[in-house]
Amino acid sequence: MRAVGLKVLKNKLSEYVRLATHGETVLVTDRDRVVAELAPPQRNRSPLLADALLAEAVRQGWITPPALPGAGPPPRKPVMSFRKLLRELEQDRSDR
Repeated sequence: MRAVGLKVLKNKLSEYVRLATHGETVLVTDRDRVVAELAPPQRNRSPLLADALLAEAVRQGWITPPALPGAGPPPRKPVMSFRKLLRELEQDRSDR
């Protein structure tokens, strides 16, 4: 584990990210006080950003995954048939 000040981290960010990529945790300090940690991703974390954000949202309880995965969007249930819609539209227009 290493510690680095904010100013040095800013100037050598790539180097410290490389260290974290290889498994090392880097403590970030500001005026000799630890303010953050730069650590490698958790083993169960997806390498894709979208998947990682989605998994984190589920963990936090912000979203709930579907109980049964579907095969696409739900079936469409129109309110009325297209012909009936056209008839009502013509009726409304004829009243003007």
